[in-house]
Amino acid sequence: MTAIHDTVTPPPSPCINICRMDERSGLCEGCLRTIDEIANWSTLDNAAKRAVWDAIETRHAEWVAKRFASQGEKQ
Repeated sequence: MTAIHDTVTPPPSPCINICRMDERSGLCEGCLRTIDEIANWSTLDNAAKRAVWDAIETRHAEWVAKRFASQGEKQ
């Protein structure tokens, strides 16, 4: 039952109203989406929106890992 529900319920927007694009990474500093992901969000189907969320989770994990690695280098 949950699997069916997951395909019907649209994922929420990742936007947290901190809308600044980082020139170096090409990602929004608030939601970690690319400009194309932001611009196309309203037209994406649920599967594509979930794929964006998966990408965001990966990007966030990479960001956290880099941050902790750089803190370790300072010590």
